[in-house]
Amino acid sequence: MKQALISVSDKTGVVDFARALVGLGYRILSTGGTARLLTDSGVSVTEVADYTGFPEILDGRVKTLHPRIHAGVLARQDRSAHMQALAAHRIEPIDLVAVNLYPFEATVARPEVDFDEAIENIDIGGPALLRAAAKNHGSVTVIVDPADYAVVLAELQRHGRVGSALRFALAKKVFAHTARYDGAISNYLSSLDEHGRRSAFPQTLTRQWEKVQDLRYGENPHQAAAFYRERTVAAGLLAGATQLQGKELSYNNLADADAAWQAVRGFEAPACVIVKHANPCGAAVAGDGATAYRRAFATDPTSAFGGIIAFNRTVDAACASAVSSQFVEVVIAPAFDEGARSIFAAKPNVRLLAVPAGDGADDLDFKRVGGGLLVQTPDTKQLRRAELRVVTRVQPSAAQLQDALFAWQVAKYVKSNAIVFARSGATLGIGAGQMSRIDAARLAAEKARAAGLTLTGAVAASDAFFPFRDGLDAVAEAGATCVIQPGGSLRDAEVIDAANARGIAMIFTGTRHFRH
Repeated sequence: MKQALISVSDKTGVVDFARALVGLGYRILSTGGTARLLTDSGVSVTEVADYTGFPEILDGRVKTLHPRIHAGVLARQDRSAHMQALAAHRIEPIDLVAVNLYPFEATVARPEVDFDEAIENIDIGGPALLRAAAKNHGSVTVIVDPADYAVVLAELQRHGRVGSALRFALAKKVFAHTARYDGAISNYLSSLDEHGRRSAFPQTLTRQWEKVQDLRYGENPHQAAAFYRERTVAAGLLAGATQLQGKELSYNNLADADAAWQAVRGFEAPACVIVKHANPCGAAVAGDGATAYRRAFATDPTSAFGGIIAFNRTVDAACASAVSSQFVEVVIAPAFDEGARSIFAAKPNVRLLAVPAGDGADDLDFKRVGGGLLVQTPDTKQLRRAELRVVTRVQPSAAQLQDALFAWQVAKYVKSNAIVFARSGATLGIGAGQMSRIDAARLAAEKARAAGLTLTGAVAASDAFFPFRDGLDAVAEAGATCVIQPGGSLRDAEVIDAANARGIAMIFTGTRHFRH
C-alpha cells in the first residue's frame, strides 16, 4: 500500500485531496489538527504517533521528527540497498508528502505580534519534511501549495503515478518556498535589536521574486533581461497587470509603464499621464479620459510619439479612438471596455495592460550599486492642503492652489532636477533630469514654447528648493504667477524676497521629492 503523509497549516482542499488519495489506494499518515479534521470528515487516517510508536511531545514541537518518518521519505526506491535497509528496520516507504508551514510571515506582519508568538510560529518539522521529500523527488511527490492538489490527482488518476517532470517541478517549488520561509525568519530576527525594538531594515535582508518571463533584451540589445515579481502582488501594482493584446513587453516598456502608472494612479479625478524614457512628458486631469489625453498630449507632442500612456479610469471607445490616432507603445489602465478593445484590435502591436484596481504599495524600494544595494521606504507621501504654507504677501487664488497641487503631484514623478509648469489641470512644460535647477526651469519653458503653449499665469512646481533666486526668476520670467516648492534652503529669504518683488505667490510644502 502506498503511503501519503499529510500535515498542513493551510487546510484548503485537504479533505477532498485526502479522500481522493484513499480512493486511489493510499494510506494516510497525519498529525494533530489535520488528523482530527480528516477523521471528523470521515477520511481514514493513521496518526503519526501510532505509526512511529512515539507520542507527540513538547506542545507539538516534536511530531514527525522520527527515523521511521524520515527514512520512509528519504529512501531512494530505485536503490535496492535503500529498500533493504527499510525492510530490515520494518519501515515502509512514504510516496507522497503534503505539508505546508506555520504562518510565520502572516504572524510577524501584525504590528502587535510579540516575540514569543513569532518564535512559536517557526516551523521545524515541516521544512525538514519538505526538504527531505524534495531532495528525494525521484521517488517522492511533494506538495507545499494546495493549488497543486488537483494536478497531482489528475496524474494519479490518469497514469496511476506522478510523472518525473511534475515531481521535479514540485520539488523546485518546495525549495523556493522553504528558502523564502527561512528568509522571512532571518529578516524578522535580524530586524530586532537587543531590546526587541524592530527596524524597517534588517541586518540581513532576504527577498524572493519569481520570474514572469524572459525579455528580448535589457535597456539595450546587448544586455540580457528578465521580468520578476514578488510571490504576492498587492492590487494596484504593475506586476499584477494582465496584458490584453500586443507585442511582447520589453524591459524599457515595463520600466516606463510602471513610471506612468505610478504617476497617474495618484490623481482622484480622471487623469492621463504620458511617459517617455521614465519621465512624464504630459499629464492632465479632466472630466473624461479622452479629454485628459488630448490635454496631456498637447504638452509635448514630439516626446509623446512612441510613449507610454496611462489612465486611472476604464478606457472607453472615445478615449481609445483619441489615443489610436498617434503611435503608442503601451496603454495602461484599470480596464478597457469592449468598444476600446475593438478599436485597439485594429492596432495589434499596441500593448494593452490592465492593472487590477487598488492602492497597494511596495514596502521597500531598491537600487543596485556596484557590489551593493540601496534600500529605502517608497515615496508614498501625499501632500495635504493643511501642510501648505504660503510665504509671500500675495496669496494664491483657489484656482492657483488647485493647479499647484496638480503640478506638485506631477513633479513627484519627474526625474530630478524637475520643474513643472501647469494651468487648469494640465501640464504646459516639463524640465526633467537637469544638473542644475535653473536649467530645468529653462528647459521646461522652452518645451512649452516649442509646443505653442503660453506660460502666462501658469503655476510652477519644483521638486526641491531653489538654492538661489535665479531659478525663481527664470520661472517668473517665463510667465508663472504662483510657485510651489519644498523650501528649506539657506537662501529661502532671498527667494521669498524675489517672489514678493515680482508680485507672485509662493507656497512651501516642507517635503522634497527627489527622483534619481
